[in-house]
Amino acid sequence: MEFYKKCSLKEYNTFGIDVSANLMVKYNCEDELLAFLEQYHKEMPHLPLLHIGGGSNLLFLSDFPGVILFSEIQDISILAEDEDTVQVSVGAGVTHDDFVMYAIQHGWYGLENLSLIPGQVGSAAVQNIGAYGAEAGDMIKSVQSISLQDGTKKIWFHDELAYSYRHSIFKDEAVRGKYAISYVVFQLKKHFIPCLNYGGLKASVQAKQIPPEKLSATMLREIIIETRQNKLPDPKVTGNAGSFFMNPIVSVNVMHQIQEQYPNAPYYEVDSEHVKVPAGWLIEQCGWKGNALGPAAVHDKQALVLVNNGGATGKDILSLCRAVQQSVSERFGIQLSPEVNFIGKA
Repeated sequence: MEFYKKCSLKEYNTFGIDVSANLMVKYNCEDELLAFLEQYHKEMPHLPLLHIGGGSNLLFLSDFPGVILFSEIQDISILAEDEDTVQVSVGAGVTHDDFVMYAIQHGWYGLENLSLIPGQVGSAAVQNIGAYGAEAGDMIKSVQSISLQDGTKKIWFHDELAYSYRHSIFKDEAVRGKYAISYVVFQLKKHFIPCLNYGGLKASVQAKQIPPEKLSATMLREIIIETRQNKLPDPKVTGNAGSFFMNPIVSVNVMHQIQEQYPNAPYYEVDSEHVKVPAGWLIEQCGWKGNALGPAAVHDKQALVLVNNGGATGKDILSLCRAVQQSVSERFGIQLSPEVNFIGKA
């Protein structure tokens, strides 16, 4: 276990916001976390407590006046397997993309479409990360956690996790911020079946002129990485949190109204009464793509991404977020919801 007083958080959030925390605690196993929680509740219960992952879904608006917890649990182990599937327990501190690569190397499939998404495995389980027609929640069997309030351990099974689009039970008000995830159990396939439902991905594979029977998981991962790199900025170079807004789900009637003005407006069917509209498309129609508000900007290749052009504060990013929301609301009558979590006072 390691302690860092007055710790800079610039390297712990992908926006690169230069703020600090009173104390950061890094732990390597559940026992270390439990030992610290006992100390915390005895000596510093007045300080706010926040558990973070890779910081790829956070926007710090100010210095954090309390304790930041950071998992470095790195264990990966097989719990069960048969001819078709394998159940793998993964430490929450494992970098998500590292595990995607590890899984492919070991002949475990299903996560390929989620390649190059930043963050840790624990965060992936909280956010139900998704891309190119796949979601992490579809492959998560269970999640092991520790209560930050009393140190009790709890296992959440798939049906309890309430996974839906960019949502899990850990984002519900009654649960949010009250648990530290220690392990995530994935159920993966031993036979590679590519998921090419996402139109753009299918086109990218076809452009490579790879026969369907020759497409491997490694090839698909490489195509997805190349696609992401071509349209999304590298947070190590330009601060960003990937997709800043969730794609709004609207009624079919609202979509018909949009199509009256934009006949070719893109959408994806959710059910017989609702569709999902790409937030990036809505933002682009409002003229924000490539434009800036001070040191914060909308990315010039993907309007769904807000970026730190250098020296931006969390409040600068928030101001841009609100301006974009207002534009979309005024033009389309749709309220965009941030996928990013705001930490601190505006």
